[in-house]
Amino acid sequence: MSDSETPTGELTLRTLAMPGDANAAGDIFGGWVMAQMDLACGIKAAERAHGRVVTAAVKEMVFKKPVKIGDTLGIYIDIVKVGRTSMTLQVDAWVQRYLTEITEKVTDARIVMVALDENGKPKQIPAD
Repeated sequence: MSDSETPTGELTLRTLAMPGDANAAGDIFGGWVMAQMDLACGIKAAERAHGRVVTAAVKEMVFKKPVKIGDTLGIYIDIVKVGRTSMTLQVDAWVQRYLTEITEKVTDARIVMVALDENGKPKQIPAD
């Protein structure tokens, strides 16, 4: 990752890291960041599937930089593959550091979402 790297994908979720999401040192819990990534995937995948979706898998995540209290977290998503009932999304998490113009990528993952029908069974994703 270079300093010139910029976010790719669609900005799907943007939120502020608050003290309640941090440890005593001011570092935001990784689980909170993961939850924001999962929320963003749910939004994007439900739009694409035109209905209910659930998370089926989270591929490897490595935290490259910490998220601190006051940072603005932005989740960027690209749908990279659409199958019959599932889709794979590339999810990148970036922060804008508190009261600065500095943006840094903190982590990324590939997340697989499955479309479900009203009975909770996998359903075919419509062609778009």
